[in-house]
Amino acid sequence: MCVALSENSFSDSGSEAFGSSNAAVEFRNVEFRRRGRMILRDVNLKIDRGECAVLFGPNGIGKSTLISMMATRGFPTSGTVDILGNRLGKKNVFSYRHRIGLASAELSESIPPAEDPLDAVVTGTKAVTGKWKETYTDEEYDRAEDLMRRFGIGYLAGKQMYRLSSGERTRVLICRALMPEPDLLILDEPTTGLDLGGRELVTDMLGQIGANNDCQTVVLVTHRLEEIPSGFDRIAIMGREDASERNCENNAQNKTDVSSDPAAGTVIYSGNIENGLTDERLSSIFSLPLSVSRISGRWEAFAK
Repeated sequence: MCVALSENSFSDSGSEAFGSSNAAVEFRNVEFRRRGRMILRDVNLKIDRGECAVLFGPNGIGKSTLISMMATRGFPTSGTVDILGNRLGKKNVFSYRHRIGLASAELSESIPPAEDPLDAVVTGTKAVTGKWKETYTDEEYDRAEDLMRRFGIGYLAGKQMYRLSSGERTRVLICRALMPEPDLLILDEPTTGLDLGGRELVTDMLGQIGANNDCQTVVLVTHRLEEIPSGFDRIAIMGREDASERNCENNAQNKTDVSSDPAAGTVIYSGNIENGLTDERLSSIFSLPLSVSRISGRWEAFAK
């Protein structure tokens, strides 16, 4: 079972919660700008080793940007990011990237179109995309084949990535992320492109990972409540920074915000999932009256 998070494990903690050697992921006062636009602002987040957490929020809120930093594939404009005890920008990321398992649409785009899905999975051992001169053991290939069978895609070995459906590619990426038995497992929208049967198969497998894990840190990223497996009972919710606070800051600096860009994304809640996923909070985030419920351990939300 995943080690339980304390109420102070995430961004609502005070400064004393930071700097812990037990942290797998730690963001402090992180901002990120792209072409002058503020994408993320004042992000503080701490996930301890062995914890299983959900990163939840609407599309366009900055979740993928945050995940790229967690996976050591992106860097903050300001603030600090520590991953598995290593500060981004201070240590060669390739020295510890193999300890991170990542499944994301962005990573999918870097896999050669003609790659054998089996090779796409096994190369996750060395955190590279595209099998070239690396060598892999029979045991590593056996593990890759076993993972593919467990996720119902054993039949894809010997095919080519560009011929796969979006759902098949998604499952290949999940197997790849699991391949190195990583210290930090990041699953960015892991059921994208899957039909109902595929979604439930993957959700069940992820639920087993959450229930049986005792040392691996798992971060599940989603904007759909129904994709949260049982066993993930902690959550960090992203939303927009408070508009009134932004206006006060602009006024203090004698500036007028006339930009049509949306406010920057930030972490607005972290803690127990039942306290986080309320009607009021989700209605505010999605600007729509929503009713949230939990049935047999699974979440759902509908417009009122």
